[in-house]
Amino acid sequence: MTEQLLALLPLYGLPLLAAVTGLSCLGLPLPASIVMMLMGAFAAAGDFNLLAVFATALAASVLGDQAGFAIGRLGGAAIIARLATTPSRQETLARAEARINSHGPVAVFLTRWLLAPLGPYVNLIAGATAFSWTRFTVYGVAGELFWVGGYTGLGVIFSDNVMSIAEIVGDLSGFLAAGVIALYLGWRIVKVLRHHEVETKP
Repeated sequence: MTEQLLALLPLYGLPLLAAVTGLSCLGLPLPASIVMMLMGAFAAAGDFNLLAVFATALAASVLGDQAGFAIGRLGGAAIIARLATTPSRQETLARAEARINSHGPVAVFLTRWLLAPLGPYVNLIAGATAFSWTRFTVYGVAGELFWVGGYTGLGVIFSDNVMSIAEIVGDLSGFLAAGVIALYLGWRIVKVLRHHEVETKP
């Protein structure tokens, strides 16, 4: 599918770039980073305007993030209401919301570019937990500037070897995301085990 999609890029250019980028921010498995790099390479060759490529990808990524946030905001409230049926669960949700509000901006910023595979999930969680829309937007746009600028820039600089660079960067991004998930799961397991030890002590 990826090869067929990339083959259509010279024909449909900016509209296809916008569609792939925006939908990838909603969690669809589309090669947005590779598409941006290729469009940067095409711009370097004079086939597209570089400013138009950058503006299209940035606008689509921000709109995709906003759509994910809105889905979380509209659908997440009912889920949280169902979870908050006991005082202990209400307290847990309040602590989780407080942590998102205090550390969330960094997560939003980094999952736009460094840990991009986690981005769509962060969008939903931010919306579902009543994270500040203003902070989400500010840090999201800042992160998308890194993502879009970085990949289109790589396409311009390494236009002759753009596919090789795209494969390397894609593998690295997936590796970092997997590492973050593994660390988080490990932390949760340790926390549960410690809690269990405290409860079982006489």
